[in-house]
Amino acid sequence: MSAVILNKIHKTFNKGELTAVDTVSFEVNEGELFGLIGPDGAGKTTVFRILTTLLLPDSGTATVDGMDILEDYKQIRKQVGYMPGKFSLYQDLTVEENLTFFASVFGHKVADHYDLIKDIYVQIEPFKDRRAGKLSGGMKQKLALCCALIHKPRVLFLDEPTTGVDAVSRKEFWDMLKHLKSQGISILVSTPYMDEANLCERIALLQSGSILSIDTPQGIRNSYPSPLYAVKSDNMIKLIRDLRNCPEVSSCNSFGEYHHITWQENQSLDYPMLENYLKQQGHLNLKLKEIEPTIEDCFIRLMQ
Repeated sequence: MSAVILNKIHKTFNKGELTAVDTVSFEVNEGELFGLIGPDGAGKTTVFRILTTLLLPDSGTATVDGMDILEDYKQIRKQVGYMPGKFSLYQDLTVEENLTFFASVFGHKVADHYDLIKDIYVQIEPFKDRRAGKLSGGMKQKLALCCALIHKPRVLFLDEPTTGVDAVSRKEFWDMLKHLKSQGISILVSTPYMDEANLCERIALLQSGSILSIDTPQGIRNSYPSPLYAVKSDNMIKLIRDLRNCPEVSSCNSFGEYHHITWQENQSLDYPMLENYLKQQGHLNLKLKEIEPTIEDCFIRLMQ
């Protein structure tokens, strides 16, 4: 059984002027950790709001845990957990009060499903009497996850849960997701961070409301059609201009301390020719090497 099925979901805003989701279709397997990857404005939050029955699509169909988002919305709301991108708990309530309240909304007590959240809650339990608005970013994140899980949902939606969180808290959060997945919960997580795509079992790359590719992270990296190279010199700003002006360079994009390039017609790089060209342009301390494409490399290629 599939945890989530979307079939040609379409959604516009501003009386049809802005397309947020453009006939998006994908399927998430039961018990899968699935990532929706894309920059701000790609449509990730709109997809999540539709699947959690907070927003109606203009057209298309979708099911969550086998239930239709239009006909069975009341049942879906009992079976899903949703952690929105913006911290949305009651900031004037304490940690313990927030958790008790959200459990009561679903007709439960905290003790009913404490085993599900105990590994997360023990990290914030020392602050149980602190108001939620006074917690750090990482602690807010853990509390929000506990509240989304306290009724033991079958499908969990996490909308950009690690945005603005420090690197240590990000790692801890993904470790928690792996633990939850082992308990049979289907997890959909959205993120703008391309490196987090590698932590999912499968991913969908989303841009301007459309799906660019769906596969495993390794499958997407393997689909890169040509050899990829990293180049740097002592003048990186001039280097990117000169590389883009070189007729044999097919593509050139900046990635940290290197520029990533592909050669013409997906061929292997002519090292002597490129070195001579760049030295003629006055570049010093040149470094050229072949590299493995990242998810970000693949995403930019698909966008272009």
